[in-house]
Amino acid sequence: MALNWFNKKKESEKKPAPETHGVVPSEAVSSSTFFQRLKKGLSKTRQVLTTDIDELFSVRKRIDASDLEHLEELLITADIGVHTATTLIEKISREADRLTDADALKTFIKTELLQVLNAGQTPPPAPAEKPHVILVVGVNGVGKTTTIGKIAAKRKAKGESVLIAAADTFRAAAIEQLEIWARRAGAEIIKHKENSDPAAVAFDAMEAAFARGSDTVIIDTAGRLHTKVNLMEELKKIRRTVARRHPGSPHETLLVLDATTGQNAVSQARLFHEALEISGIALTKLDGTAKGGIVVGICSQLQIPLKYIGVGESIEDLQDFDPALFVDALF
Repeated sequence: MALNWFNKKKESEKKPAPETHGVVPSEAVSSSTFFQRLKKGLSKTRQVLTTDIDELFSVRKRIDASDLEHLEELLITADIGVHTATTLIEKISREADRLTDADALKTFIKTELLQVLNAGQTPPPAPAEKPHVILVVGVNGVGKTTTIGKIAAKRKAKGESVLIAAADTFRAAAIEQLEIWARRAGAEIIKHKENSDPAAVAFDAMEAAFARGSDTVIIDTAGRLHTKVNLMEELKKIRRTVARRHPGSPHETLLVLDATTGQNAVSQARLFHEALEISGIALTKLDGTAKGGIVVGICSQLQIPLKYIGVGESIEDLQDFDPALFVDALF
């Protein structure tokens, strides 16, 4: 029923592209490069928004009802979402008398979008006792494995010791891919044989983390099961197992979503959030094939913090979500 889409998207077996082992670029270089990649990734949405807004004022200086209807269609087409688009159009309508040129309208839209994106972006509190546990969930094919590797690399670059739990035991390639990324990031990994109990892997990872004094534990999970066991129940079991060993954990439950799936990503987020209380989202593949408005749609419709966005395969292509930077790139 609601989870039929779990069986419709098969995760690619392709291994990550080769990269230099353990190399993480400086924040300055990374941020500059990332902004350019983000602008390129948002080019489709930017062209729709800016070009049509410019054309809107090419003939007249006032926004009429037909213009508002056209703008609403543009926003919905950009995957911002019907509710958010409708709310924004209502606000534009009230301010129409002073929005007499394209720049004024763009500035108004940017301000409104920034308010939406900033809402709920409060980071989770740091745990009182190490390790910091991150449970990573999402359907197959969204980029969980690469996202875990990139997060591990980012934390290693900050001087943390990182341990990864390969708890997606139902897909042999997942363990192999995770090992590649663990080596690349310089992180340790705990794994069992294929089809092992995922909760047992998570428990052993927690034991190892305490024994080794690890700062961070990142737990990979299945996005689809090859048995009749309900996926959400399996994920809940992992959460309970981790919490028993380390009360208060997992400290983050991070949902990885594929930006190219549009509103389907919002539907996935709702289902995972209802079952697991998602604390943050990592949005991958925002590389030009996606509609950038989905970022706004997710933040406005779900009120779940967007923590990371990714625009490519390289480690530096996953960055902390910066609402102001995103809006600047969008326009």
